[in-house]
Amino acid sequence: MKPSPHPYSGPERPAPGLPALPGRRGFLGGLLATAALAAAGPALATPAHAAARPAPAPATRPLLLGTYTSEAGGGTGIGTAAYDTATGAITPGPVITGVDNPSYLALHPSGSTVYAVAEQEAGAVTAVRVAPDGTYEVLGSRPTGGSGTTHLSVHPSGRWLLSANYGSGSVAVHPIAEDGALGERTDLVTHSSPPPGPGQGGPHAHQIVTAPDGGHVLAVDLGTDTVYTYALDESAGTLTEVSRAALAPGSGPRHLAFHPRGRSAYLACELDNTLVVCAYDPATGALTPGPGQSTGTGSGTSYPSQPVVTGDGAYVYLANRGPNSLTRYAVEDDGAAVRLLDTVPVGGDWPRQLALSPDSTLLFAANQRSSTVTVFGVGLDGSLTAAGDPFPAPVAVCVLPLP
Repeated sequence: MKPSPHPYSGPERPAPGLPALPGRRGFLGGLLATAALAAAGPALATPAHAAARPAPAPATRPLLLGTYTSEAGGGTGIGTAAYDTATGAITPGPVITGVDNPSYLALHPSGSTVYAVAEQEAGAVTAVRVAPDGTYEVLGSRPTGGSGTTHLSVHPSGRWLLSANYGSGSVAVHPIAEDGALGERTDLVTHSSPPPGPGQGGPHAHQIVTAPDGGHVLAVDLGTDTVYTYALDESAGTLTEVSRAALAPGSGPRHLAFHPRGRSAYLACELDNTLVVCAYDPATGALTPGPGQSTGTGSGTSYPSQPVVTGDGAYVYLANRGPNSLTRYAVEDDGAAVRLLDTVPVGGDWPRQLALSPDSTLLFAANQRSSTVTVFGVGLDGSLTAAGDPFPAPVAVCVLPLP
């Protein structure tokens, strides 16, 4: 495979004109504890309409946190914690060590294995088996064949791990064994065309996900302003391109999230400050972008990082790193349109990644520069209410609430 002419230059790539960042380092805390953990903050304010939603039984669930281990002040592995499902309060615990630069995390459908990228020059992916009693075993790492591995996801079959290499602009596939361990890479595809967009020195694959239909894999490339659709051969673990979606030159597509109905997706473009609603055809895998939607953040560059969609498909939230805010959209027309509702402060600095709890009643934001995770209660109307004080998490770059 032809090497990228644009070598990876280290954690967190500043967009053109953006000051260099301190690197993506994160808190490493609380293992998957089964014992009840004490709440660490005040309860959520109860909205007037909350009577329509039954109060959840008090419980705590596991939370994992991504970090960098190679930089001064960084963590020492995968952070773990527990969150209160009613209040959102987070309690820390020990560290899963022996994992290098785990800046993004994904869970196997079985719930027994966690996968982490190794975001570094020699990109890699690591498997960690986690037992119900909180013990864990690092199952080993495999090279991705690219640099700056920045995102990964597990195919719904549970048999394949997909990863995106930002530095080299490539995507990789690894087989997953029955015990969750990773095999040798079965494919590596570099985005060699179209040419890089304005201000980009090469392709920069930023995300790879499987569409809800299960038959297509989409790779978002910030450098080429393109979303590539691949068919995955589930026997051989190889990717075949079937479609491309061209975004506006210089828009910098970063991450997308699908609507539950599977016919629409919402794409954050970090360089032109927009959210793009895309139509998706499950039969062909074709993604058709619409016009860019405002982030509601006013003048200046907002550097949107990630959209998330509530489980019922009613609301989309978008993290904006420049103004440190969250944008709320109402979803309309069965997912084919969004309407800007409002923005709220994220309560931290540089919200790098968002995640909803499995029941969509809590929203978590990993704030890289302020070294915190902030939590919000999600109302029936999609409104966000801050849940207690920010949780200390040195240079938090990924938060993964587990079911």
